[in-house]
Amino acid sequence: MPLYFQLAQQLEAAIEHGALTPGSLLGNEIELAARLGLSRPTVRQAIQSLVDKGLLVRRRGVGTQVVHSQVKRPLELSSLYDDLEAAGQRPATTVLVNTVVPASAEVAAALGVAEDGDVHRIERLRLAHGEPMAYLVNHLPLGLLDLDTGQLEATGLYRLMRSAGITLHSARQSIGARAATRDEAERLGEEEGAALLTMQRTTFDDTGRAVEFGTHTYRPSRYSFEFQLLVRS
Repeated sequence: MPLYFQLAQQLEAAIEHGALTPGSLLGNEIELAARLGLSRPTVRQAIQSLVDKGLLVRRRGVGTQVVHSQVKRPLELSSLYDDLEAAGQRPATTVLVNTVVPASAEVAAALGVAEDGDVHRIERLRLAHGEPMAYLVNHLPLGLLDLDTGQLEATGLYRLMRSAGITLHSARQSIGARAATRDEAERLGEEEGAALLTMQRTTFDDTGRAVEFGTHTYRPSRYSFEFQLLVRS
């Protein structure tokens, strides 16, 4: 395994486990190379690989600085708010839209309601450490629960649903990627056309009723989905 890759793995592990906290300075390449007994090109390549992942940033006059570890979300029925809290990322939410709208054909089919019937629509920007992580659009059947804007900004949607007595049982989910539109790029702090992760999910309660249809976009530099695959004999 190349030395630069070994160093990059060690630094990434230190960031993810909190040994290197956000804002920590690594020093310049010459200092790091001398401290670690490695060549400067090896250190430069390792640092660049973590800069490309969004874990480090080079700041003129400051040096190389730790940004934040990437959130690795397991593919299970959990909320982004809970995942960010578990990763120590200090989640915050800005509610952009909280209203009632006619259901589109796609939303109606997902929720099992009449097309053009009223559904609740919420749009939120989810942040961690003050940086945008994801843009979340959710549709819910009307009258399911009270969707107060203040509560939506204080906690996660799934927590509100559970506190209202809704038992979340299962979900149907698809994951993809596409280029950011101008509006999405502005919301998420990315360049127009930058790659974004996408996730679409329909969530069901323990009676089999569809209780939520979500369409979410994520910054891949700060977020990933994690799979565990089993070999079938």
